[in-house]
Amino acid sequence: MSKKRRIQNLLVYTALILLLFFWLFPILMALMNSFKSNKELLTNVMALPTTLKLDNYLRTFEKMHYQRSFLNTLLLTTLGVGMMIVFSAMAGWRLCRTKTRLSQIIFALFIFSMLIPFSSIMIPLYKIILVFHIKNSLIGLSFVYAGFGVSMAIFLYHGFIKGIPFELEEAAAMDGCNKITIFYKIILPMLKPVTVAIAISNVLWVWNDFLLPLITLSDNKKYSLLLSTNILFGQYSSDWSAILSALILSAIPVIIFYAVFQRQILKGIGEGAVKG
Repeated sequence: MSKKRRIQNLLVYTALILLLFFWLFPILMALMNSFKSNKELLTNVMALPTTLKLDNYLRTFEKMHYQRSFLNTLLLTTLGVGMMIVFSAMAGWRLCRTKTRLSQIIFALFIFSMLIPFSSIMIPLYKIILVFHIKNSLIGLSFVYAGFGVSMAIFLYHGFIKGIPFELEEAAAMDGCNKITIFYKIILPMLKPVTVAIAISNVLWVWNDFLLPLITLSDNKKYSLLLSTNILFGQYSSDWSAILSALILSAIPVIIFYAVFQRQILKGIGEGAVKG
């Protein structure tokens, strides 16, 4: 390797290390300060904790009702992302295979809805939630998540299905398969790469979302993990050590999820990008 090449590699790795530190710095600061007392935290944020105070986590675990909030968030994520994937895959498949003017208009409307900012539909959304009586309903909120996520998912599925030969469906139809069998036995398994990419991105979104649960849920027994951290903010003072430890506890499941499925995540995104 030439000297010029080594210098280029050194500069690239240095830039990547600096960028990694830039992204990890807030997480490291939150983790470090979550072990401090409030007095120690407010005295010097940048200093290392003198002792590791695990009682911050124990107090937070009890205050935010971690187990209940975790199950609520797990239910929201599972139902919301699951419905999003099933409905979007079916819709993307039919819109791609149906060559009519109506299907083109419907697909264009889905694409157009992606351009609408969430802030402009917050009030109409809240009125719809009241009309359908799904306020304080975790199942109702999961439908809201599915509705917000289907547009992007349909767009990705639509583009991916274009690369699947239509002859496979014709051959299955000639063998006596109906539309439902063709979809679940042939199309859906072939959508695995893009499904993995859609699932991961939306799991991270639903799990870490704060605004939609804040609008929809007022019963603290149905709070999600991030919404439960709002309990720790007082009107005149806030328990910052508990808040930081709550944020760390809320992020741990997602970090474990990514660590376990890292290989499948990267493989799915890579294959989806090549195939699409």
